Amino acid sequence: MNNKLSFKKLANLYLNKNESAFEIAKASGCSENKINYWLHKYAIQKRTISEAIYIKHNPAGDPFKIKNRLNKKEVELKGLGLGIYWGEGDKSPNNTAVRVGNTDPFLIKKFREFLRKIYRVKEEKFFYGLILFNDIKKANAVEFWEKQLGIKRSQLGKITIIPPQGKGTYKKKSENGVLILGFTNKKLKEQILNEIKKYK
Repeated sequence: MNNKLSFKKLANLYLNKNESAFEIAKASGCSENKINYWLHKYAIQKRTISEAIYIKHNPAGDPFKIKNRLNKKEVELKGLGLGIYWGEGDKSPNNTAVRVGNTDPFLIKKFREFLRKIYRVKEEKFFYGLILFNDIKKANAVEFWEKQLGIKRSQLGKITIIPPQGKGTYKKKSENGVLILGFTNKKLKEQILNEIKKYK
C-alpha cells in the first residue's frame, strides 16, 4: 500500500462500506494506527464504540425505514402508536428494545401495525413473549394469542409463569396473560422516544 491513502478510497471504505479501521488496515497491509492517522488527517469522524457495535449487528444498514410522507390515516396511526408507546412502552435507556406489553390484543395489533407501516419493520424482526399467572391454562392462552395475532407457536418465544398476586379481579382481566411485542433496535427506540418528547 502507498504511504498515503486517498480521501476518496478511505471515505468509501469507512463511511459507505462501514468497514472498521482494523479491517481497512488488515486488507491494506498497514497498521491500524496508520488508518487512524488518515481518518484524522481527512477529518473523517471516527465512530463511537456504540456506533461500531450497532453496525456490527446491522451490517446491511438499519432494519427499518421511516415513512415520512403520510396520508391522513397514517398520521392518525402514527399518533396512536406513539400514544401507546408513551403509556405502555418500555422507555428504559438501558434496554435497546422497542417493547410493549398488554392484555388487549387490539392494542398489540395496532402497535404492530404502527411499526409495520410507519417504520416499515418486517414481520420476521418482531419478537413475542407471554406472561401468565400460574393458574391460567397455558395451552388456552397460547391458542388465544396465536389466533388473535396470526402467529405460530414458534414465534411466541419465552413464556413466563408468575404466581397470582393475592385476591382480586386479575384473573378476569388477564385470563389470557400479558402479550409482549417487541423489536430490538437502539436507533429506532431513540427515534420513537424523541418523537414522544415533541408532545411534552
